[in-house]
Amino acid sequence: MEMTKTMKLYSGRSNKALAEKIAALIGIELGNIKITTFANGEIYGRYLESVRGCDVFLVQSVSGKVNDALMELLIMADAAKRASARTVTAVITHYGYSRQDKKTAAREPITAKLVANLLTVAGIDRIIAIDLHQGQIQGFFDIPVNHLTALPIFADYFMGKDLKNVCVVSPDVGRAKAAKKLADMLDADLAIMHKARPAHNVAEVNNVIGDVADRTCIINDDIIDTAGSVVSSVEALRNRGAGKIYICATHGLFSGPAFERLEKLEIEEVVVCDTVPVPEQFQTGKIRVVTVASLLTRAVVNVFNETSVSELFDPEFQL
Repeated sequence: MEMTKTMKLYSGRSNKALAEKIAALIGIELGNIKITTFANGEIYGRYLESVRGCDVFLVQSVSGKVNDALMELLIMADAAKRASARTVTAVITHYGYSRQDKKTAAREPITAKLVANLLTVAGIDRIIAIDLHQGQIQGFFDIPVNHLTALPIFADYFMGKDLKNVCVVSPDVGRAKAAKKLADMLDADLAIMHKARPAHNVAEVNNVIGDVADRTCIINDDIIDTAGSVVSSVEALRNRGAGKIYICATHGLFSGPAFERLEKLEIEEVVVCDTVPVPEQFQTGKIRVVTVASLLTRAVVNVFNETSVSELFDPEFQL
């Protein structure tokens, strides 16, 4: 008897809006799953339909209440495996704990590796991620990782603005390679900042390498958390005579004083993706949200159909 594969797409509670967009683009309904939290904080999950023999895709952003979101994903994966799913793919729109990807001081953990171990032990067979904090996090897994990038989405957005005299700015040396890719897409120049971190969520820009005077500058990063780095970067560019300044980052975590800091900055826009939900009341000022739904949809469909996903890794790929 010839067997046909079945796709089932489920969402955790951290970014259901993006999961619904992906489901709509695929042309399916989100799967029926019950996720609740007990009075003591423990999470309960149960699939309300059969997943036996199905290729299950779990959409979750490990953000917001990070520990709850991570545990929720682990529980969803474990339940799917115990219900005899054929495969389980985690579509992790933001990989929490990714900033601790190496030991920078004695007796520190490497939480990005710890989370990779947890996801694998929970029964996940494949990861689809977008703009990990460092690309080498892919190597923390012994299962396939499809690592996508939002750079073409940002390039398309800024090309639509028809900006002149553009310079893409990397906020630190570690981001320089990605910023160079965006600069190439926009046919723009590149500048690189030298940044120091005297404490967590504190950033100091010591130098700017490159000509930014009177240029339209686009600062590109992977994460905006408390926006401390953004403030330091903008101040450094202003001190060197930059013209209009735009900010773009894949994951807008916007913790603590971030929204207040961004609204006070002398900048044009802050462009982030919907990998992490941004409250609607904060999308009316300088903050703009672009969607990664089409990119993630193509990745999900290609994985399900067992066709190449490599074209989606290519910086030249245009949506």
